Amino acid sequence: MPRIKKKFVVKLVAYVNKKDWWHVPPLDPTAYQKRGKFLTSSFSEAELYGRPLDEPQRVKIENPLIGDQDAVCRILFGKIISVPEPEEQNFLKQRLALDARMKRAAAEQGYDSIATMHPSTFAIFRQTGKTSRRIELNVFNP
Repeated sequence: MPRIKKKFVVKLVAYVNKKDWWHVPPLDPTAYQKRGKFLTSSFSEAELYGRPLDEPQRVKIENPLIGDQDAVCRILFGKIISVPEPEEQNFLKQRLALDARMKRAAAEQGYDSIATMHPSTFAIFRQTGKTSRRIELNVFNP
């Protein structure tokens, strides 16, 4: 996979650090330690996961792993990991286990967060540096 230009990463980090992020608190009180803190770029995106907090939050990241789901998995595990479909039995258990595994692997490689984009917007970002307005963010030390 081609590397992302440093100036594009710097631009994305600045964007993430100045933006308001929306968060749905997990039911599990140990979730942040296991999987990190998940945030979305809009209130409506966060509503897909439950009731977002009333106030947006700010984050401070320095070294994110940036990509679409497949690119992140290739960087972390050397291969694409199939993500369970919501209709599948045990979807939530499998998804949470994968999120925990991704957090551990990324932290071991020195990342402090994972910024995930749609494949088409990630391709544009990698080529031009144009920052997507729809990003899902997983911060490891909230």
